[in-house]
Amino acid sequence: MAAIIEVEGLGKRYLLRHQAGPSYVALRDVLAEGVKNLARRAQGRQVQDSGSREQFWALKDVSFNVEPGERVGIIGRNGAGKSTLLKVLSRITDPTSGQISITGRVASLLEVGTGFHPELTGRENIFLNGAILGMGRSEILRRFDEIVAFADVERFLDTPVKRYSSGMHARLAFSVAAHLEAEILIVDEVLAVGDIEFQKKCLGRMGEISESGRTVLFVSHNMATITSLCNRCILLDSGAVSADGDPSDVILKYYTGGTSSPAVFDVNPSSRAIGDDHACLLSARVTDLSGRIMLEPEIGEPFCVSMRYRILDTVKAKNVPNFHFFRADGTCAFAVHAPNVQTTESGEYVATCQIPPHFMNDGGYFVGLALTSFAQVGHTLNFYEQSALSINVRDPMDTGGTRYGYGGPMPGAVRPLFDWKIERLD
Repeated sequence: MAAIIEVEGLGKRYLLRHQAGPSYVALRDVLAEGVKNLARRAQGRQVQDSGSREQFWALKDVSFNVEPGERVGIIGRNGAGKSTLLKVLSRITDPTSGQISITGRVASLLEVGTGFHPELTGRENIFLNGAILGMGRSEILRRFDEIVAFADVERFLDTPVKRYSSGMHARLAFSVAAHLEAEILIVDEVLAVGDIEFQKKCLGRMGEISESGRTVLFVSHNMATITSLCNRCILLDSGAVSADGDPSDVILKYYTGGTSSPAVFDVNPSSRAIGDDHACLLSARVTDLSGRIMLEPEIGEPFCVSMRYRILDTVKAKNVPNFHFFRADGTCAFAVHAPNVQTTESGEYVATCQIPPHFMNDGGYFVGLALTSFAQVGHTLNFYEQSALSINVRDPMDTGGTRYGYGGPMPGAVRPLFDWKIERLD
């Protein structure tokens, strides 16, 4: 099957200008400088620039293909190039280098209210926005009732959109884009302004679009949404593709930074300190019960997570270690904290939590390490390292009892083995 989107060696460069001298420049100074530069050009002399220019590559040598019907999530930290990539694919901005081949019509929803005129009503803006997206009037009329019903703005249809809330803007804009009969739907993270019910509707609609053979590209910081919607994920880092593949694998790399020793975490004080004036993190380990490093615990065996930290000052407080376990999709599986902690003084401590067998489901997790101090008045989060450790809980198929030969994924973050009783009644 031929790819519907082909991206090869894509680059996007911006020129950043740094103003020299005072930050405020009067209009007369700008006009005077322009007249001087015009005279210099006429005389063949070099034009003077009051500031310096810096090249910034928002995208660097990005290459990938997308097949028809794929649901591709694009993730990365702020400034990684996600929105720039979508703007280039939507033909809003031109690339500096590389080639893009897109087969079919594209519907883009990159910013809330793009293509809306604030003085026009919702009804008028449906026709305006639809035309901007490439819909003919007959197509808009055919889809009009569906668009209004999905956006749930019927009561405000003849109200100027300048009186709409940001959520109403998002509902109407998404509804128009999602009902365009396009082969490709490109969505930036505009759904964050909608309520939970509308987000569910949007995800359902994008799922329907994909099931019909159309393609979805989706940028989001919500990893659970990426996992539930997408069957593929691309990680951007500083404008380049850092990972491309199964969403859970790519998201785990995003959170852990692709560390080579995920079950060991040591803080180098010369590079950075983790903590405050009261306490600091020193190291952490995932081990078996005898203290040996354990990278992949099996579902039926216990393991330990230990954290070494130092209390720095002499203020007596209840210093409570707590661990946060996250699934590979970014959802919190559970959090644990040490019970019955008594007031402690300055010094070095090791806190160890034992995870029992048959508790965590199989799959990838990462562990956040934290220390919270409780004094007489209030509490303080002294440090929190979100993705310090990562583990992969395995469930071997050849050792038995819980799967009965079933080889598919098991739902849930935990899979405890409870006591059961089965009785024959006849």
